[in-house]
Amino acid sequence: MMLGIKEIQEIIPHRHPFLLVDCIEEFEPGVKAVGYKCVTYDEPYFQGHFPAEPVMPGVLIIEALAQVGAVAILSLEDNKGKIAYFGGIDKAKFKHKVIPGERLKLECEIIKRKGPVGVGKATATVDGKLAASAELTFMIG
Repeated sequence: MMLGIKEIQEIIPHRHPFLLVDCIEEFEPGVKAVGYKCVTYDEPYFQGHFPAEPVMPGVLIIEALAQVGAVAILSLEDNKGKIAYFGGIDKAKFKHKVIPGERLKLECEIIKRKGPVGVGKATATVDGKLAASAELTFMIG
């Protein structure tokens, strides 16, 4: 099942310029989601990070992963209309810089859940190369 921007915005509250997911290619509510971010030179953060050699900030890659995870967890019937907040970021690693023109694949699998708290195992890749990975703790509110 493919979700476009409108469907994503029905699930998570993020909006331009902070919506960092262009589409969701596959998802299973409460279990996992796979999405994409097409990184373009027009992104506002490239004006300052870094003008001579634009690189997508690692914190924004992590945020994009969290948004994909939020689609997975907030698409559960009990969580509709709620917000997923960061509770923690563990084991974050950055392996490949992400630059304009690349298509960032974002995957998040929910590996733990207890009440309103859970953990997602997340990876971001470009052309099969690992760009970043982390375990993301979320709290539903």
